[in-house]
Amino acid sequence: MSNPGFWNDEQSSSKIVKQLKSLKSAIEPWEGAFKKYQEYKELADILQETDEDLKKDLSTGLVGLLKTVDKLEFKTILSGKLDKNSAILSINAGAGGTESCDWVGMLFRMYSRWAEKRGYTVKAIDLLPGEEAGIKNITVLLEGEYAYGYLKAERGVHRLVRISPFDANKRRHTSFASVDVIPEIEEDVDIKLEDKDLRIDVFRSSGAGGQSVNTTDSAVRITHIPTGLVAQCQNERSQFQNKQMALKILKARIYEFEREKKEKELLKQYDTQKKKIEWGSQIRSYVMHPYTLVKDHRTDYETGDGGRVMDGEIDDFIEAYLKSTLKR
Repeated sequence: MSNPGFWNDEQSSSKIVKQLKSLKSAIEPWEGAFKKYQEYKELADILQETDEDLKKDLSTGLVGLLKTVDKLEFKTILSGKLDKNSAILSINAGAGGTESCDWVGMLFRMYSRWAEKRGYTVKAIDLLPGEEAGIKNITVLLEGEYAYGYLKAERGVHRLVRISPFDANKRRHTSFASVDVIPEIEEDVDIKLEDKDLRIDVFRSSGAGGQSVNTTDSAVRITHIPTGLVAQCQNERSQFQNKQMALKILKARIYEFEREKKEKELLKQYDTQKKKIEWGSQIRSYVMHPYTLVKDHRTDYETGDGGRVMDGEIDDFIEAYLKSTLKR
């Protein structure tokens, strides 16, 4: 960065500055933790048996340092090439009709609350409302460091059991929704899209967004013919903006598709997501009646505080799953 002319190439310099910030964010916390360790070690060396106050302070400090190191160690799990990237999250209603559409809305709120607590921004890209209530499917961009690394643990079918608010007889219903997560791809990743391989359709936006959105054919759907992958966007203000965002999502999906094809284990995971969104395929169950229990079937991690989970407190589930992948 100190070289003459470094700032002449804005694109190149911005990329290097971003890389520097990323390296600092990885190294500086470890350096800070090691400095604390050295301070506590020096205190321990001069500690007198009779100095109870100092012993108590040292003990408290060491407990805090261990928690810090645990968190830093966990971040080393997120060492995949794209783990630091923002995430494109899609939620789709499955078996269960209106119930499942409402469940999609609940999951969207859960992930939005989780993202807000982490300081991520949430941007809706595409949304199809349910016929009676809720959301049939929704795609959002969660912008923030490690959003993909964390949320990749959420891929799969999520099952809800509760007394239905749409049932006059107050019966218990089971509904399903699938969650898919792909990384946002940086512009410098080489994904070439040939015009002959793309089918571009424009249509009128169906969601909210103001008069200018709903009265013009501004929504865009792009199909990649060789793979059959589809991306669409309807929440931007113009057809051009929607097309650019749809292309960005399509590139990300193609990148992920090709990567999973090359890696056998990830390919199995991809195939699992393609199962029907119904009984027997869920990765996690959220039971709200006759008792409250949220259980992840991959790790057996569970909690009885369903309300807290639906308010976005899902880090324990994410960490349990990511840690379990290290044992495989």
